[in-house]
This record gives sequence, structure tokens and C-alpha cells, in this order.
Amino acid sequence: MTQSQGARAEGGSYVLSRREGNILIATLNRAEKRNAMSDGVVRALDEIFSTLDEDIAAVVIDAQGPHFSAGLDLSELTKRDLPQSVMHSRGWHAVFEKIQFGRVPVIAALKGAVIGGGLELAAACHIRVAEPSAYYALPEGQRGIFVGGGGSVRLPRLLGVARMMDMMMTGRTYNAQEGLAIGIAQYLVGDGEAPGRALEIARKVAGNAMMTNFALIHALPRIAEADPATGYVLESMMAAASSTAPEAQKRLDDFLNKRAGKITPQS
Repeated sequence: MTQSQGARAEGGSYVLSRREGNILIATLNRAEKRNAMSDGVVRALDEIFSTLDEDIAAVVIDAQGPHFSAGLDLSELTKRDLPQSVMHSRGWHAVFEKIQFGRVPVIAALKGAVIGGGLELAAACHIRVAEPSAYYALPEGQRGIFVGGGGSVRLPRLLGVARMMDMMMTGRTYNAQEGLAIGIAQYLVGDGEAPGRALEIARKVAGNAMMTNFALIHALPRIAEADPATGYVLESMMAAASSTAPEAQKRLDDFLNKRAGKITPQS
């Protein structure tokens, strides 16, 4: 296991990164600010996702302290005029796109506050594992602002437009159990268990065929948003590309010759 640091902050680093085999773990490191999202955090994430080693097969994003991220560092909002604010938002979009549409699956380990920009970061990940302490909110409407990290694109696809509108208009929060029910998180685990379960899931998805993970990350979301005729064509192309790859041929041969494990119920 090796450890490195993301972009430097005074007295520390905004995001820590370390390896566990072929899994990279990126840890938000502003516990004293409840891991508020800042330009420094976004730059550090950009650096990490722009320089992944070739053998990294999945990434886990977790956080120091009791909270995943309490949202945007509002102190930074006062520093920009209108054009600067637009470009700032577009900069966040570019970084979160590297997470959502990058080379490898990304699993988020959620706890405590998952608010505003923190929820936008979580939504850019592919799989989300939550602890009982996790709670979700979009307080931008109460602050007189609007989401700017891609939340208005990604979150309605998870929550629905009506739920997101309610959260922003009224300040409504969802607890961990509610978040599981409405689709924010796919897994709910015990206290302190999210990082371990996220790593377990990362190791599992890292064992998938590379072309299958590519299709799931890049093609599936676009198929879901396309008109049916376009979706069917793209599905056929991805099915052909994945099934004819040498890795898939070997896996299919293993299955047919009873060398592959069987699907069994999981708890």
C-alpha cells in the first residue's frame, strides 16, 4: 500500500490518495470544514483522476471525520463576478465528468452530511454505499443560489425532478434509509462500515472485463437517455464489442466448461 497527496492545502492536503492493490482510495481531507467542497478539493480530484496509474481498476472516494461533505465552501462565492462564476461551474463540470465518464468505476462511501456540492460529487460516482449517519440535502435554495456542479443534470436522474425541486425549495432532508429507498445510495451498511464495503465492491467490479465496465460507464447512461431506436443500435454495438473481445471469449468458455462460479443469492 502506498500513499500520496492531492493538491496542497495550508498545513495538509485537500484529498489524500493511497493504493490497495489495483484500487485507489481518494479521501476528502477537510474534516475541520466538514469536508466542504472548495476549489482546492476540486483541483485535487482533478489531479487524481487525470493521473490514474494504468493498472488502477476502480476508485473509492471516502472522507476523513464524521461527514462525507457538507457542501460548497460558501466563502468562495464572494470572490467571483458573473462570467467568473459561469466558468467556475464549468470547471467543476469538467472534473466531475472525469469521475462519471472516466476509465474506471468509482464507488463513494457516504456518512454524515452529504449536502449540496457533496451530493453532487456523490452523484457523479457510479455506486454509493451509505452508513446510518448519512443524510442528504440541497440547501442552495435556502441560500439564494443554485446547484453548479452538475446536480441539476445528475440528481433528477436519481431522485426525480419533483423530489429535487422539493429539496431545494423547502430545505427538506432525507435520512440514510430514505436515501436508500429513493435511489441516492444503492447500499446501506452499519456504522463505520462504508469504506470497507466500498473497497469490497471496488475489488469485485475491478474483476469485470474491461470492455464491460467501459460499456456500463460510457454507454449505459447514454442509452438510457437516447430515443429507443438510437439506444437499440448503441446496445447492439456494445454487445458485439464486449462479447467478441478475447477476455469475454475466455470467460464464456470458462462458464460453458463449468470453470466459472454460479450465481447465488446474496445477503
